[in-house]
Amino acid sequence: MREILGRRRKNLFRRTGRSALLGAALHCATEWQWPVLPGVALGPAGRQPAGARLGLGERPARRCSCPDPDCVVPGAHPFDPGLLAATTDARMVRWWWTNRPSAPIVLATGGRAPCAVSLPAVAGARALAALDHFGVRVGPVVATPTRWSLLVSPYGLAELGELLHSQDWVPSSLRFHGEGGYVVLPPSQIGAGRVRWERPPAAPKPSTAPPLSPSFERGDPHAQGGPPSPAAPWLPKVATIVDALVTASTSTPDGGSRLAY
Repeated sequence: MREILGRRRKNLFRRTGRSALLGAALHCATEWQWPVLPGVALGPAGRQPAGARLGLGERPARRCSCPDPDCVVPGAHPFDPGLLAATTDARMVRWWWTNRPSAPIVLATGGRAPCAVSLPAVAGARALAALDHFGVRVGPVVATPTRWSLLVSPYGLAELGELLHSQDWVPSSLRFHGEGGYVVLPPSQIGAGRVRWERPPAAPKPSTAPPLSPSFERGDPHAQGGPPSPAAPWLPKVATIVDALVTASTSTPDGGSRLAY
């Protein structure tokens, strides 16, 4: 039975076309109880570059369909509906992707949902290699051509603040996605390219569930309600991986403060 379930999960995320987005969104929302919403879709391609007209293989850049003509994260953010609309309700998810079948899947982080730490792709590969070398188990890793995001169990600002305070320096290229944040999930297509699993979600250990964030335990109305799903993928604590991520990012150029995925 375990092999059958594992095969079904793998096949779900390998579907192609628009049905894959709806199927993945429903799986995240209903099976894992991760609150999701549709992201803003990509708009038509911009002006064709000279290289493409000369047959050099360059493709015109895909622009975001949001009102910002200079959007630096095309297709990689929520717009309408806003982030607070994220839900685990199957009917709402089905309605969204039936009407917007090519919309990226946006995970609202924090509360009972996973949090994440993202870093440049080159640094992400270096960090995973270091964690593997020391035998540190990592959870799901979302990859785009430019950035990787490591999903972790929910953390609060106080916990994150203590972890970062102990570091000599935290690169600006290292970003933390907690409550009020978001991450785009596979198999979305964004301006930077295809979103994929570098490390696919793994089944949770028996009788193991990620801890709730402090705001959820206090009953914060902004925290997504309900306990974590026992079927949700296993997630590490941020404290077990943050040192490796900081070290890997420190030796990687961050490209300044410009936000990009």
